[in-house]
Amino acid sequence: MSSLILLNKPYGVICQFSGEPGRPTLKDFVPVPGVYAAGRLDTDSEGLLLLTDDGALQHRITDPRHKLPKTYVVQVEGEPDEAALERLRGGLDLGDFVTRPCEARRVAEPDWLWPRDPPVRFRKSVPTSWVEIVLREGKNRQVRRMTAKAGFPTLRLIRVRIGDWSLDGLLPGQWRSEELALPAASGRRPGPAIGAARRSRPGGPAVRRP
Repeated sequence: MSSLILLNKPYGVICQFSGEPGRPTLKDFVPVPGVYAAGRLDTDSEGLLLLTDDGALQHRITDPRHKLPKTYVVQVEGEPDEAALERLRGGLDLGDFVTRPCEARRVAEPDWLWPRDPPVRFRKSVPTSWVEIVLREGKNRQVRRMTAKAGFPTLRLIRVRIGDWSLDGLLPGQWRSEELALPAASGRRPGPAIGAARRSRPGGPAVRRP
């Protein structure tokens, strides 16, 4: 049985188990030996991060050939119209690569949203809005680069879902560990994780997909 940990990575946490003194890392939140991140989140991004002790499972989660969808809710400067959303959906030339087609839509500010520390900067003269983006790839800082290219810089970025796994029930810094029903070596696509969940702190309100 392969172990999988779902962590709600807080803002400002480095996505590795070691780092510079005084800077928070995954080690400060997941005191579990032998696991490592399946993919990454930028230090200034928040939300779902998967960790596992199984190399084959880690590869299947991160390999773009498996096209595992990753869902983000993004607060941006401005109010993108349908034309801007269509630019995001159709693929953007970011210089070093062209993004694959993706899903993008305007959404309301999530009702489960937690405060960020430090808060997002606020400018009274510049409106903000929220966009849901679903990618099946994961280049470095891709979502931020995409929204900037479309003319709507990212202010806050939260990953809420990876494939069948979501942030449900996890507040920032909380995690749960699940046993997968299928061994990672089976070669089958990972299905929904099952088993008893364990959290580092009592769970908060459910985090629902917008």
